[in-house]
Amino acid sequence: MNILQQLEQVKAASREMPLTDEKSSEILNKIADALIENTDKIITANSLDLSRMDKLNPMYDRLLLTKERIIDIANDTRHVATLKVPYSKVLEEKELSNGLILKKVSVPLGVVGVIYEARPNVTVDVAALSLRSGNAVVLKGGSDAKESNTVLTEIMHKVLENNGLNKNIIQLLPPGHEAANSLMNAVGYIDVLIPRGSKNLINAVRDNAKVPVIETGAGVVHTYFDKDGDLEKARNIIFNAKTRRVSVCNALDCLIIHADRLKDLPEICAPLAEKNVEIFADEKAYSALQGKYSATLTHAQVSDFGREFQSLKMAVKTVENFSQALEHIYKYSSKHSEAIITEDENTALKFLNSVDAACCYHNTSTAFTDGAQFGLGAEIGISTQKLHARGPMALKELTTYKWLIFGNGQVRG
Repeated sequence: MNILQQLEQVKAASREMPLTDEKSSEILNKIADALIENTDKIITANSLDLSRMDKLNPMYDRLLLTKERIIDIANDTRHVATLKVPYSKVLEEKELSNGLILKKVSVPLGVVGVIYEARPNVTVDVAALSLRSGNAVVLKGGSDAKESNTVLTEIMHKVLENNGLNKNIIQLLPPGHEAANSLMNAVGYIDVLIPRGSKNLINAVRDNAKVPVIETGAGVVHTYFDKDGDLEKARNIIFNAKTRRVSVCNALDCLIIHADRLKDLPEICAPLAEKNVEIFADEKAYSALQGKYSATLTHAQVSDFGREFQSLKMAVKTVENFSQALEHIYKYSSKHSEAIITEDENTALKFLNSVDAACCYHNTSTAFTDGAQFGLGAEIGISTQKLHARGPMALKELTTYKWLIFGNGQVRG
């Protein structure tokens, strides 16, 4: 079967959507059960993918599936099943002077396409959100996760077929450039295309797609430690934001520190040394850390700022005042997640209101930029654009709306 035929199948299957609230909930819970029942099969397939990747590759952690991670994926799927369906909601209703009644009603997007890299959990997350939001979905994962994605899709297909549903409401395209190009040019088959992955992937999709694209962000993430910041909070927040999971898009890339607090920099960074985080420091930060930081300390180059490390590496930038911190973020931010650590409420509010990012934090870790953490169940991506959706995208963001107009014989003069 060629790719065009696959796209035709999913387009036809989309006409059988949305499922009823009860049916989609039932199917998602059965998918979660099937994932747990097939844990060994999933891990075996995942092992084949992992065997082709260098363990030092930052993507290795994203690719890895363990029993615990499969349980987490299943639990996220069950949680999505409990969320209210976002379609068929009356968003606005009014009666015109001519007697016409207008209703603005939420509806599924239709067919959602997602291009992603070595993240097999995305296969299930996206399928679950699509089912619950009434959409059919076309998945195009990377070759690194081919075996994992294939098995996960087969498990979901079996659940759909066993329950009398069209398995083509979830369609997995083969990995490779041909499928990606087909998806980007699938006018008439795909209603919206969402890329998830590296900056290069996202740029390629945005620049070449002929179908509508929602741009999800590579995360170049900053945390600014203000002159009025609390030292203990800074130690904990920066350690968590940098080291919790280094390969994810909400991981910290650059610590910005007020010059008045350079004396505290060694203590802030001490926990990072325990994880062997390599620090790329500007001259002032380097001087403050030299001889006091036990892991690798490197002089920062211009190219180290605005860099998404996705590894145990972090840049440090010294600023003389709040305005310089904002300027640095304006210059290098990818508009994903930005944070400030300060006890001055006015400074915090000024930061939150001034920074142009999907998620802006005060005195907490950027690791919380996540659909599940936001109570959305899961996410289809973190949108960094401003039209239609911004930040973690889940059920509500997978709908659009249409107008329903009710008349009684009115004609326009």
